[in-house]
Amino acid sequence: MIRRRPLRSLVLLALVLLGVLAWQQRVHLQAFPGILGAYSAKEYCSCRYVTAQPAAYCAGYVTQYLPLSELHDDASLKRVTARALGRSAQAQWLGQRQGCQLLP
Repeated sequence: MIRRRPLRSLVLLALVLLGVLAWQQRVHLQAFPGILGAYSAKEYCSCRYVTAQPAAYCAGYVTQYLPLSELHDDASLKRVTARALGRSAQAQWLGQRQGCQLLP
């Protein structure tokens, strides 16, 4: 089979190796969607409330790196909600000395 269809055999071998690698890293791969939203919420909160940048600048800064499905800024509570890959995270500004913190 390998001599008759070498390309198909290489693709099949690559898929098997990719599957083994994904299985070994399954815990890290499951955590990845939560990390995207948390990173975006924390970065936007820090940009907006710690460094006092305009909202449009901070939204562009955060979304240029990560695909977000939602980014909501509640200016009255100084709370940011970011949603990416089906998971959302919130960060809130605590004060001048504490900065922003992710909410549980």
